[in-house]
Amino acid sequence: MSPLVEYPKFRSRRISDRYIFANKEGRFFRSSTDFFHRYETQKLSDQDLKFLDDRHLLWSSKLAINASKFAQARRNTAVFEMSYLILVPTLRCNLACSYCQVSRAAESATGFDWSDQTLGQIIDLITNFSGASLKIEFQGGEPTLRPDLISAVLDAGRHIPNLTTVICTNLQQLNDKILTIFDRDEVQISTSLDGSSATHQLQRTQDKNTTSQFQRNLDFVLKRYGAEKVSALPTINPIAPPDIEQFIDAFVERGFNSIYLRPINYQGFARKRHPESIDHSERWHEYYAHFISHLIARNWSHPDQIVEEVYFSLCLSRIFRPGMDRHVDLRNPNPVGVDYIVVDYDGQIYPTDEARMLSRSGIMDLSIGDMTKGWDSPERAALNAVSTNENDPDCQTCIYQPYCGRDIIDDISRYGRIDVPRHETNFCKRHMSIFDLAFSLIYSDDEATQYSLHRWLGLSGDSAVLGETI
Repeated sequence: MSPLVEYPKFRSRRISDRYIFANKEGRFFRSSTDFFHRYETQKLSDQDLKFLDDRHLLWSSKLAINASKFAQARRNTAVFEMSYLILVPTLRCNLACSYCQVSRAAESATGFDWSDQTLGQIIDLITNFSGASLKIEFQGGEPTLRPDLISAVLDAGRHIPNLTTVICTNLQQLNDKILTIFDRDEVQISTSLDGSSATHQLQRTQDKNTTSQFQRNLDFVLKRYGAEKVSALPTINPIAPPDIEQFIDAFVERGFNSIYLRPINYQGFARKRHPESIDHSERWHEYYAHFISHLIARNWSHPDQIVEEVYFSLCLSRIFRPGMDRHVDLRNPNPVGVDYIVVDYDGQIYPTDEARMLSRSGIMDLSIGDMTKGWDSPERAALNAVSTNENDPDCQTCIYQPYCGRDIIDDISRYGRIDVPRHETNFCKRHMSIFDLAFSLIYSDDEATQYSLHRWLGLSGDSAVLGETI
């Protein structure tokens, strides 16, 4: 090796009978065991070095060094202004789902809606918003119990050039006021669909009539607006997951092309009613891998409707498109209270919806301010001081660090602390499993597998293996 060339620095991980190598900027390749031993003993051959140099994996010049540093910087989150508001106009709800992530209030309860003061402060915040784009998401409780508050907020944002609104609703009730809001072009509808009617009823309502009402309302909004305006998120119990084929059919038959799998979250009522959700990683990983396998087989046999699992597609994007994806779970660093905040029913401000849930459950107060005092607070600064995986000793040796992120709120929720060794956390176990699965599929020579991967990434071509091998 030329003395001018710095010995390459890679991290590696064995998957099946091969090794995946990646550098700090996330550029990767697959190797045989022989290359692994040559690399470990610093006895790379001229052919090895040529392979690496041809793929810009050697620091052989100042240009190469600067290009690598730029590539690393592209993967780092850089946010400067508000672009996303999660608003909770009411904590009241007309359902009592066993796995609810929020300690919601009964529909008839009082004192759990925005006060006139809080509404005025939110209206002022949006009226004075000067950016070009803003996403507003209404959470609850059940936000459609207060269509007047939703309408007031939307009217205040008419001046924003690119305003997107998502209303998260259980679709238990529809009336003229709610439909008038849904009819607005900037409004998207997000609801929950846990699979077949039997599964949905078991997990959410325990009542056949209530489930039937939801099904009718879901079919109504899909017919009125189309699947492009409506999304449906499932919640899966890894202890008793639904049949995969029936589950997929429940979505596909309604025209949905995307499914965002979520296990029961260790938040809100789920902490008491589903205590096993604190760590069900092994069961979840097994089910998740089978689910992806079923999607691949289905896409191959039904090419007229390609279906994706949203989070898996996000992780693929993190691997192949540095700087293009800013999904909150995978940002690094993952700053809070900068580009998005959560405003609760009482005007308290939280860094994430999960942080709000922890506070509502009485576990820990993670508020970072309120609508009166603002949120540039010591609490926010304390969270942001540890919102990166950059200096974590486990992450520094992990091949997947460039693609992964940091979720300190999840750590606090499960363990009450943020210094649990990273590899022992549910967050790490989950993402190690997903990235292992992703790389095993990236290097699969199965034509059906490559067909789905290419389409999930929006690429042309059907069968070319996406990764390179030395």
